[in-house]
Amino acid sequence: MANHVMSPGERMCLHSAAHDLRIEFRGIFSEQTIETLLLDSHAELAAHASVTRWLALGSERLARQRLRTFARAQIPRGEVPIVLFVSRHNAGRSQMALGWLAHLAGDRAVGWSGGSDPMPGIDPAVVAVMAEAGIDISLLFPKPWTDEFVLAADVVVTMGGDACPLLPGRYYEDWELGEPAGKTLEEIRSMRDQIKGRVMNLVDKLPEALPACRTVASLP
Repeated sequence: MANHVMSPGERMCLHSAAHDLRIEFRGIFSEQTIETLLLDSHAELAAHASVTRWLALGSERLARQRLRTFARAQIPRGEVPIVLFVSRHNAGRSQMALGWLAHLAGDRAVGWSGGSDPMPGIDPAVVAVMAEAGIDISLLFPKPWTDEFVLAADVVVTMGGDACPLLPGRYYEDWELGEPAGKTLEEIRSMRDQIKGRVMNLVDKLPEALPACRTVASLP
């Protein structure tokens, strides 16, 4: 049923399913990632379904199974973990996270960042508040993330405004943080400090030696 046209009822059911999945996987996968996977699951089932009555329910169940499979995946073995920070414009949140990772993890991790719609440059206010903390990110620049980034990464952190492919063997987190654009310096400082705390927590989760890695992000 490759030419299946989604009915208003199906759309309503999928909207409800997306809401339930966002609650279940909050803090692990971003809303955009969950919705993309749900629609992909629907398309996958619709291509082979002969009866569409339970298509939306089947799509939710398939999406939930896939999300749990990804969440239970193990970090790939390697010398040091590669952490990818993703935000839509790659001009603020993800760059602050990258700066904190380099400062806090040292040679225990490699950091990358990217966005689906990168800006021409990093927000000057973000550069300024990071400099106040003794971290220079002035030489960094926004860039698009690509599938190759995700394929090579061990850890992927999204920031509420972008989606990444879900691949087995990666550890995912979603940090719900607003955009710094348009915020006051005081608000951006608060965001900087929040990101520092999250990066510190993430660094603590990184295995001491990847050859002896453990399963992470397991769900009950």
